[in-house]
Amino acid sequence: MMRNGIRRNGPEPKSSPERAAEGRDGGVQSVDRALSIIEVLAEDDEGYRLTDLAVRTGLSPSTVHRLLTTLEKRRFVQFDRTCSRWHIGAQSFAVGATFTRRRNFVAQAMPYLRKLRDQTRETANLAVVDDQSIIVLTRIESREIMRSLTKVGGRVAMVASGVGKAVLATYGDDDVNAIIRRQGMPRLTEKSIVRPSALFAELATVRRQGYAVDDEEARMGLRCVAAVVYNDCGEPLAAISVSGMTSRITDERLPTLGKTVAEVAAELTLALGGVMPGAKPA
Repeated sequence: MMRNGIRRNGPEPKSSPERAAEGRDGGVQSVDRALSIIEVLAEDDEGYRLTDLAVRTGLSPSTVHRLLTTLEKRRFVQFDRTCSRWHIGAQSFAVGATFTRRRNFVAQAMPYLRKLRDQTRETANLAVVDDQSIIVLTRIESREIMRSLTKVGGRVAMVASGVGKAVLATYGDDDVNAIIRRQGMPRLTEKSIVRPSALFAELATVRRQGYAVDDEEARMGLRCVAAVVYNDCGEPLAAISVSGMTSRITDERLPTLGKTVAEVAAELTLALGGVMPGAKPA
C-alpha cells in the first residue's frame, strides 16, 4: 500500500486497539470472551440471564450483551423472551456435531451400547480422551431412575472417572504422572482418589481385572464400570461404561457388570477393526 508516497510491503501494522485486543498468547480477546460465554451456556440446559452470565464470565453486562447479540445473529445462541434467558443455539450444535462425525465409530458403536444397556439395565456411555480429559460422545439412557454424572459433550477429569481410569491403565507410569501434574487429583467426594500411590494401585487392579470402577469418586451415590475399546494398533480408541445408582450397582453386581462391559468392549473393538492388547493385527 502507499503511505506518504512510500510503498510498503506486507500487511498493515495493527493499530494500538487491535494490539491491545490480543492476549499474551496471541488470541483475540473478543473471540476468547465469546467462546467463554458459549462454554458457560453449555453448562446448564436451563439457560442464563444476562446478569448471571456477566457474573459467571467476569465480564461487564454491556460486554456480554454485545457479544450475545453478535452470537445470536449467527445462531450460536438464542434468547427465550418468555423467561429472559439465553441458551445454546442451533449453530453451536451443528458445529459441535462435527466432532462426533469426525469420530465415525460413534454410529457403529450404538448397537453395542444398546446391547450393554439392555443386558445391564443401566445407562451405557461412550467416551474418548480429549486434551487429557474424558469427553462423553453419546449414551443410551437406562429405563431406570438415573442421575447422569456428565451430560453428552461434558468433560470429567481422567483420574475421577471409570472411563478415565480404564484408559489410564493402558498408559505408562510417566504418562500417568504427567496427567497428574497437569490436572491434579481433586477431592470431589470423600471417596475420591487423591494420592498418586493409591491411583497407581488402582490402575494395577484395572489391568488385572480388565475393567475400571468409579466407586462414588466423582459423585456420591453413583457408580460407573468401564472398559477400553482399542484401535487397529492396539491403542485406546475410546471407552464404554455403564453407570447407575449405588442402590442398583451393588458390590455383588460389580464382577458381573465388569465382565459384561469388558466383553462388549472387546466385541466393539473387533467390529471397528481394532485389536485387543497382546493380539497380533490381522
